[in-house]
Amino acid sequence: MATGGTEGAIDPVMAVALVGALGVGAQWVAWRLRMPAIVLMLAAGLIAGPVLGIFDPTRDIGTLMGPMISIAVAIILFEGGLTLDFHSLRGAEQGVKRLVLLGAPVGWIGSALALHYVGGLSWESSAVFGGIMIVTGPTVIAPLLRQARLNRRPAQLLQWEAIVNDPIGALAAVLAFEVVVLTASESSLGLAAWQIIRGIVVAGALGWAGGWVLSEAFRRAYVPEYMKVPVLFAILLGIFAVTDYMLHESGLLAVTVMGVVMANANLPSYTELRRFKEHATILLVSGVFILLAASMDVATLNRINWNAAAMVAVVILLVRPLTVLFSLAFTNIPFRERLLVGLTGPRGVVLVAVAGLFGERLVAEGVEDAAFLTPFAFALVAATVVLHGFTLGPLARAMGLAGKGQPGVLLAGGSQFATSFAKTLQDLEVPILITDTNRARLRSAREAGLPTFFGDVLSEAAEHSAEIMKYGVVLALSDNDAYNTLVATDLAPEFGRENVYQLGRAKQDSKRHALPASLGGRVVGQGYGYTELASRMVRDWQVRATNMTDDFTMEDWSAQNEEGIPLATHSSTIGLRILSETSKVETGGEFKLLWLGPPRDDKTPEAAATD
Repeated sequence: MATGGTEGAIDPVMAVALVGALGVGAQWVAWRLRMPAIVLMLAAGLIAGPVLGIFDPTRDIGTLMGPMISIAVAIILFEGGLTLDFHSLRGAEQGVKRLVLLGAPVGWIGSALALHYVGGLSWESSAVFGGIMIVTGPTVIAPLLRQARLNRRPAQLLQWEAIVNDPIGALAAVLAFEVVVLTASESSLGLAAWQIIRGIVVAGALGWAGGWVLSEAFRRAYVPEYMKVPVLFAILLGIFAVTDYMLHESGLLAVTVMGVVMANANLPSYTELRRFKEHATILLVSGVFILLAASMDVATLNRINWNAAAMVAVVILLVRPLTVLFSLAFTNIPFRERLLVGLTGPRGVVLVAVAGLFGERLVAEGVEDAAFLTPFAFALVAATVVLHGFTLGPLARAMGLAGKGQPGVLLAGGSQFATSFAKTLQDLEVPILITDTNRARLRSAREAGLPTFFGDVLSEAAEHSAEIMKYGVVLALSDNDAYNTLVATDLAPEFGRENVYQLGRAKQDSKRHALPASLGGRVVGQGYGYTELASRMVRDWQVRATNMTDDFTMEDWSAQNEEGIPLATHSSTIGLRILSETSKVETGGEFKLLWLGPPRDDKTPEAAATD
């Protein structure tokens, strides 16, 4: 390992590679273990940094660390702005407005009081840090929502509040800091106010202009497809740098406004741009968390005393819930949703980054206890990340605001086969939803009492009304092969390709009709197509669930059901597993086999094992 000029330092290239390996590695391990990714990222950074001393960002990366974090946060906020489509606010507009317009100032005041009277900080430090604590961390909320599978409205409230309040919190800290500096220097209050207002107005205007110009350029094909992302990045960084130079942290407002403008421009290439940004954001969130955690030293961690612990407890258990309940009072939002939002307030990257910046500036202005801002911020981030990472999902499910137990199955395409499959899944307490654009095709499902959605599964109405992201598996079962392929291809990035299936395509073995591997999903039902399955359903075939045990194995089942078509397995430990045409069912152990087969005599030995 190469060493630099400082003892124990590693090469900057090696340091950047280590950040990537730790961040992405922690997310992968969290996915495998079904744990909150942010908890493992924090742990990885702390172990590599202050615990083992392998990696010190200040020593190994140097002065570039600050700009790297600033640019990363700007890109993260822009990507967050790209998700703020005003159409998605349907049903939550009033709550979001109140959380921003009322929640931000009330949270600022409540946090400042907690910092002063409980944390023991001066009014100067409390006012500045209280403004930063408005931020609830979009970098933390996104993975938490992905894991918890909340209902649409509380998820919207948390997501919009986190992204919109992020730049507001930074600007509140700027405002408080300028007041502290003015008080110490006796400068002109009017001049400082003018500088702040000018910076905010210019940031908002530049952000709007950048988003509008880019949207028009992309819409009118002034930028070729392969250059859209590079041009987007160049303009994004340029706007951030210019506005941040005029008023520190106003760049966060500019890039957020820019993202919101582009999100509501109805661009044909918007989905591709957003997905690329999501991938970049995952890398950036990982890197920033590793950098911030590894930057902590033993002396800084030792400053996390009982005052800090008491302050964190008051903010989490008192200030945050009261702020949200006050902001959402007298709205049509049910109390349990208000309470869930009030009990969910994770802090993240922006809080620690901005707290460290203003802590240093306040110390330079003679506010000595501002040195505690960084350890206080780190304590709050660590506590909220761990707390909400482990409790949000169970708490939401206990309150009836998230999908319970195993992920559900979304069946796109109504038919007798889809109805039989869905009915068997529902009997196993697996949440299901059947969608179709033809109301007549949903008749058998409605008669069976199954949940249905009349409309296109790819429509905006399905995303909002049917809350399709609550489901974990997609089965494209319509009679249109092209539509099944479109559904599988479009939803694969959201659900994961391993969770998207479709029926076998007609003539799929022909080279003339074969599609590239990048299109479509995995094939369910041993490769059978719609026509082949429909012909069996006409002969009264049905989907059954059969108990497989050590005494009745897959070999026994296969011997008795030569025509049977295995579809899925279900067990209390693994849950539901859809079988593709290449899947192998393990022999032995207890589980249920879901399969399609002809009508049979209930007195047969195998039928006795069927529920």
